[in-house]
Amino acid sequence: MALNNLSTKQTFINLNKNPMTIQWLGHSCFKIQTKNNGQEVTIITDPYDEKTGLKVVKQQADIVTISHDHDDHSNLEAIKGEPFVISTPGEFETKGIFIYGVSAFHDDKLGQTYGKNTIYKINSEDINILHLGDLGQILSDEQLEQIGNVDILMIPVGGTFTLDAKKAVEVVAQVEPRLVIPMHYKTPGLKWPDIATADEFIKLSGLANEKTDKLKVAKKDLIAETTKMIILSC
Repeated sequence: MALNNLSTKQTFINLNKNPMTIQWLGHSCFKIQTKNNGQEVTIITDPYDEKTGLKVVKQQADIVTISHDHDDHSNLEAIKGEPFVISTPGEFETKGIFIYGVSAFHDDKLGQTYGKNTIYKINSEDINILHLGDLGQILSDEQLEQIGNVDILMIPVGGTFTLDAKKAVEVVAQVEPRLVIPMHYKTPGLKWPDIATADEFIKLSGLANEKTDKLKVAKKDLIAETTKMIILSC
């Protein structure tokens, strides 16, 4: 049975005492709060600048991932502290967090239009999060092999500069995550009129979906065989 109109305060996830917390700050920017060996760690992905039209909020972070160097994904001035910054493909480990960057393209023309993009797989608390950045291509077999198992997928769905709704659905089928979180789509305040809302992606995916302002999740909550969608507010 499809669940399409749930309250913004409900959740698919069974909360535990100290779950990982994921907040969407808008565009492709997420705040991930996790714990390793008793140490609290904050990860920020793709911080944007004021050119997006969205309010830029200063964030404290221990780790920052940058998928590509466009201003709406690489605004390090919005980050407080002295974070460990990752902006290239490769293998990284800091504060007990393992991050694997996979090279990809920002478009479906081998980067000829918008350049390269780095996909990041973040592993913490035995949970694998895949942030696709501004992915514009269907994933290759080689990329899928490098990515491996994914629990939570953060995927652009607005089209024009990234995957559109139809291609995003294809990538979800390729990755087979437990949870899907759409990003990089038209929201109030965003200046780019050519980006679509998430509505078509939600419809085409056929996934049961839920809206919430904050996702709290532990590994034990990610054992279901079916894929569900979480629509985060920002």
